[in-house]
Amino acid sequence: MRDEIATALKQALKDGDKRRTGTLRLVSAAFKDRDIANRTAGKDAAGDDELLQVLAKMIKQREESAKIYAENGRPELAEVEREEIAIIQGFMPQQMGEAEMRAAVDAAIAETGAKAMSDMGKVMGVLKAKHAGSMDFGKANGVVKAALTGA
Repeated sequence: MRDEIATALKQALKDGDKRRTGTLRLVSAAFKDRDIANRTAGKDAAGDDELLQVLAKMIKQREESAKIYAENGRPELAEVEREEIAIIQGFMPQQMGEAEMRAAVDAAIAETGAKAMSDMGKVMGVLKAKHAGSMDFGKANGVVKAALTGA
């Protein structure tokens, strides 16, 4: 993934695409920050799963910013955030659809033997381990709750 980002950054520089260049530099910096944090904690450099989590966090931050900008009458700034989201999403695996997510949740519930809301942490742990980067865990949270409460 790091090589893919580096290659895309070089191409953006050659193309003179300032928005893409800036966004990819931010991504590279976030990856380096994660690596530094891991080294400080005595861990190895971040793997692809961990880097996908970094990208997901960056997307979530930009979605929140775009929403705030839109609510406060700054559509031009909201559009910049949305453009950055699109660039970052280009490096993420395809997100699961609703049916795929429900099937994954059902499989995780069966695997953990979850019966009640007190088992939700186990189910979410299995989902995060198996589907990092390809599942929106905010939505999955609601699907797991509905499945465990029978709603």
